[in-house]
Amino acid sequence: MTEEEALQIFRASGAILEGHFILSSGLRSPVFLQKARVFMYPDRTEKLCRALAQKIRAEVRAPLDLVVSPAVGGIIPGYETARHLGLPAVYLEREDGEFRLRRFEMKPGTQVVVVEDIVTTGLSSRETVEAVEDIGGRVVACACLIDRSGGEADVGRPLVSLARYKVPAYAPDKLPPELQAIPPVKPGSRGLS
Repeated sequence: MTEEEALQIFRASGAILEGHFILSSGLRSPVFLQKARVFMYPDRTEKLCRALAQKIRAEVRAPLDLVVSPAVGGIIPGYETARHLGLPAVYLEREDGEFRLRRFEMKPGTQVVVVEDIVTTGLSSRETVEAVEDIGGRVVACACLIDRSGGEADVGRPLVSLARYKVPAYAPDKLPPELQAIPPVKPGSRGLS
């Protein structure tokens, strides 16, 4: 699957929104990728995650034992990508503001690929890597459907992305006039318990 084909699935799903958005990172953007509008279509989600699994196989040379995703946004693509990789999938949940493996166990030395939905700054991926390694797992790589940083995000490991889509993001005190004129909305899931 090409980058353009992946982005076309987002467009066809009405998942590329324009306005003034507060991202999970706290940054502001005139564009929001509402992956939930893609994930409501199992056939589209399957197609994207199958392509991501193929790309992971092509780019990650180490053996993998497990897919780990951050909740909430990473659960669906993590599960579906794991299905195509033939691996089990688990997810981390926030507990007191930090990711924890609450419902699952992981043996020390487990070879992990972290699978996310959208990467902007890489914070959720870095937090996931840290949480996995704190309990003895070994994160080999991270992967996402869309890298909206255009390759600039630091996730702390090699990042496999289905598509890079550079979207402007601004600190709240450095907004361009056109964003200042629009009331912001916060559609992301960070902060959910």
